[in-house]
Amino acid sequence: MSSKAYVVPIDPKNPPSNVAPGVNPAKLWSTVPSGKTPAKVGKSHLFFGDNVASLASLGDKFPDKKGDERRELIRKAVGSAIKDVKSLGEGVTEAVVDSSLDAQAAAVAAHLALYNFTLKTSPPSAFDPRSKALQSEKIKNQLNNRAWKQGVVYARAQNLARTLMEYPANMMTPTIFTERIKAEFAGIPNVEIIVRDEAWAAEKGMHTFLSVAKGTSEPAKLLEIHYNGASKDAQPLAFVGKGITFDSGGISIKPLAGMKLMRGDMGGAAAVVSSALAIAQLKLPINLVVVTPLTENMPGPSANKPGDIVYAMNGKSVEIDNTDAEGRLVLSDALYYTSTEFKPHTLIDVATLTGAMEVALGEVYSGVFSTSDSLWSELNVAGESEYDRFWRMPFDEDFGPQIYSSNADLCNTGGKPAGSCTAALFLKAFVEGIEAKDGGEAPLRWAHIDIAGSMEATRPTPYLETGMTGRPVRALVEFVRRLSQA
Repeated sequence: MSSKAYVVPIDPKNPPSNVAPGVNPAKLWSTVPSGKTPAKVGKSHLFFGDNVASLASLGDKFPDKKGDERRELIRKAVGSAIKDVKSLGEGVTEAVVDSSLDAQAAAVAAHLALYNFTLKTSPPSAFDPRSKALQSEKIKNQLNNRAWKQGVVYARAQNLARTLMEYPANMMTPTIFTERIKAEFAGIPNVEIIVRDEAWAAEKGMHTFLSVAKGTSEPAKLLEIHYNGASKDAQPLAFVGKGITFDSGGISIKPLAGMKLMRGDMGGAAAVVSSALAIAQLKLPINLVVVTPLTENMPGPSANKPGDIVYAMNGKSVEIDNTDAEGRLVLSDALYYTSTEFKPHTLIDVATLTGAMEVALGEVYSGVFSTSDSLWSELNVAGESEYDRFWRMPFDEDFGPQIYSSNADLCNTGGKPAGSCTAALFLKAFVEGIEAKDGGEAPLRWAHIDIAGSMEATRPTPYLETGMTGRPVRALVEFVRRLSQA
């Protein structure tokens, strides 16, 4: 068997006749029994000869599809074909992708489909934290143009977020997270990484953030990334990501079933730092500030107790009714700090925040709460383009009494009804600049993205296996790419 495999997305009605010496997709496709021709999108066949070829159908409707729908069909076909090649094991050392239909979509699908997180020791894993070996590049294409390279950056960023989320909590503590990110950004120009400690946070009055950290022996960190791709005086965009590196629930401890999934409760932090890496690698002409509060939520002897009241950085009193609603506590100080310190024009936070979001949208969409119609529209367009989709959720003060009727200014939970909506309202109280003044527009556009459902894929797709998804990295990068060109 050849060590090289050719991956070709096939329009069943018009297959290409020549991709490489000895690889004629039209001829190979004609050998498939007519009654079994896999016209369904993503159905694939492996062919063996002088070269291995993996051909995957784009579906019989492909010629009629345009734009976002067409790109997704290409991703599905390329991803399916790559998965077939991957199943051949070490016998194939290189996959050559026909990316002539859409180089970026093909690159994204190929690199996402090839990804396989494992810490098994045989064969040696590139994810083994004891090893400094990196995954080798096994995918090439015949064009290697700008669009292909851009797709590779998008996919690798999402894969980084997947990796950060997949590592067990003992291998991805707040300290390890910051060290890993510093290593990922090493050598990239126009980037400054700052790691803040608990003493700094205490001086700033970040008591809601630090209250969560009281229950763990792991030192909390606040990671800042500053990317300057535009002029120094240009107002920045800001990302904030929830970074709970393990969430036991604290005193309000979670049930055992599925608790190990909470290694991924830093998925918001993973998404925003990985997006920032791609933005910096693409050298997008924009200034970006990223802030991620990082801690574990554990039931230690000093942990928050239900009924405790703490004062946030902005001075508001907060009752901690449920210690498992810790994400909004760490985000509240981070949002206030980011919105007041850096005064961005747009602020987006990403968090695995509420089980209610998983109930509402499953794993298909990430939920968006936004004070800005234009920001929602831009996020939606970017998400559709990358098929990393969003759904806008109701953001109404009528939900407010559920969290305003406690013995403090705010309660960190409003009960089961509309749980994702009350969590978003809680965060809103800590974002400065979202209120319009004198009949004009608000100085700050804000969106809160809840990825509690979309953080994990429980069923495979043509280009994603089950496991942590790394969403919404591609949508965020695409949003920033479009914003930087506006």
